Amino acid sequence: MKKVSFSKLLLALMLVFLLVLAACSGGSDEETEGTDSGTDTEEGTEEGTEDGEEAEESDGIYSIDDFNVDKTNEGEAIEGGTLNYGLVSDTVFEGVLNRVFYEGNPDYEVLKFFDENLLAIDNNFNYTQEGAAEWDLTENEDGTVTITFNIRDNVNWHDGEPVTAEDLLFAYEVIGSPEYEGVRYYYIESVVGMADYNAGEVDTISGIEIVDEKTLAVTFVEANPSLLASGLWSSPLPKHIFEEIPIEEMAESDAVRVNPIGFGPFKVETITPGESVTYSANEDYWRGAPKLDGITLKVVAPQVVANELETGGVDVVDSFPTDQYPDVEESLTNVEFLGQIDNAYTYIGFKLGSWDADAGEVVMDPDAKMADVNLRRAMWYAVDNDTVGERFYNGLRWAGTTLIIPSFPDYHDPTIETPSYDLDEANRILDEAGYEDVTGDGLRENPDGEELVIKFASMSGGDVAEPIANYYIQAWEQAGLNVELVDGRLMEFNSFYDRVEADDPDIDIYQGAWGTGTDVDQNGLYGRTAAYNYTRYASEENDDLLARGASADSMDIEYRQEVYKDWQQLMVDEIPVFPTLYRSKLVPVNNRVTDWSIQTEWALNNKFHEVGLTQEDPVLPE
Repeated sequence: MKKVSFSKLLLALMLVFLLVLAACSGGSDEETEGTDSGTDTEEGTEEGTEDGEEAEESDGIYSIDDFNVDKTNEGEAIEGGTLNYGLVSDTVFEGVLNRVFYEGNPDYEVLKFFDENLLAIDNNFNYTQEGAAEWDLTENEDGTVTITFNIRDNVNWHDGEPVTAEDLLFAYEVIGSPEYEGVRYYYIESVVGMADYNAGEVDTISGIEIVDEKTLAVTFVEANPSLLASGLWSSPLPKHIFEEIPIEEMAESDAVRVNPIGFGPFKVETITPGESVTYSANEDYWRGAPKLDGITLKVVAPQVVANELETGGVDVVDSFPTDQYPDVEESLTNVEFLGQIDNAYTYIGFKLGSWDADAGEVVMDPDAKMADVNLRRAMWYAVDNDTVGERFYNGLRWAGTTLIIPSFPDYHDPTIETPSYDLDEANRILDEAGYEDVTGDGLRENPDGEELVIKFASMSGGDVAEPIANYYIQAWEQAGLNVELVDGRLMEFNSFYDRVEADDPDIDIYQGAWGTGTDVDQNGLYGRTAAYNYTRYASEENDDLLARGASADSMDIEYRQEVYKDWQQLMVDEIPVFPTLYRSKLVPVNNRVTDWSIQTEWALNNKFHEVGLTQEDPVLPE
């Protein structure tokens, strides 16, 4: 039997007490800010299956290994029918419904039904030839690499116009433009000639050539392993719709927010801004007409998601709040819960600088309140994320270690020693760094003897969002640190990321969540020129490691593994952020639904045309 220390037991009791205090608090699990390669979506806890099963029986602790990734069909699909899909969120979706411009995962959940990337990927996140375009790679004598996209002849936009090489080129031109205000530039910055184009020095991108109507050749400065692992930009932008819209106005245009089109299996029919979308089947879909007549998507508040599933209001939701699973495990007999390790993690980020929009890079502030790595390290030691995962998520989340998650088994390094809960060590570090309680009120001042108040931003979410935020605040208080919520309350998703991205001076630290995408390359999140680098951390060593990880040398997997092992260690040493929890993803599916899966290859390749229903009405609990 696993021994539990007195401090662990005391902390667990405190967590339970916080849960009781926050029983009436609002929203789902915290929202996840997405990267472009699909939903935030690998390996379970480090305990074995037998231990997990024993814990489930005695303590209500679950293992993600006990869930399937493919829906069990319970009959033959009828012809047609409408699937009801729930987007679980305590806030509206922003409505930026285009891959070139969207930033948050809620918008991705809306656009995934009607649009897709040209290239398909497999369950190991590598490109295949099964997508709307085929591709080939040519290594050139000058060291550059050319990727040629060959778009299939039967791939058409929803208005009947063909998807062309010109449309894909147009996407590169928009993202590369100095007027583009989105966050996707890192995908294309290594294209030959892109730097000059982005600087406004030339009118065309020298490294891109239209071969014919359906063929585009894109040349990159050097070979890069990401070119073969979900790191290519392969989402075209319909030029015939957007070419007359100024680039700086595109994201707010009706073409993005009111009448968006794609070439996916369903077409957008109506949008109630931020709340719901109706789709109809795209009979001209290049893979074949969908089985369904259509889909209705609606935002579902986390507090009522179980009721919506029970009453048949929704057939499927994007992700079920894992903290609620023990309450519905036995009662929701009309759904099957699918599950897998999520390509996402939650984290605590420290504001270390600001974004220089003119230079397009982060600038560190040596005088930032959180600039002392000793303070950051002590704050990591002060929190017990293993107990948070057990008590708030019943084992379906667990303590994170490094910033490359277990979803990337070739690169995640579990041997790196990272801070784990040790309040004595947290206090020792703070004492030695000069953070002392000068006034005798139990709270530490900074090394200059000045009051230290750390402003903490955290998102609203499900029933556990507020108690988890309160736990972190109280855990840090146990180390003598005065941490307060910004504005005295949690922030809704859109406001949270707007303020974090804008480097709001009222935010010193924040609790965020990343969807990692499907490429281990970290440039898009932690690079010096990455808009998503919200901590505004940069260093020469970080620059060097990230450049090496995306270099031609890293086409050798062993070399790349060593680079990312060193990078993970650097992040543990420097701590611009620290991961709090690795995550499971649970997806409940009504028993009338057939051929639904959450496997990477299925979910990110838009196989929604395969989905069917066994009856017109949802199955209800027995």
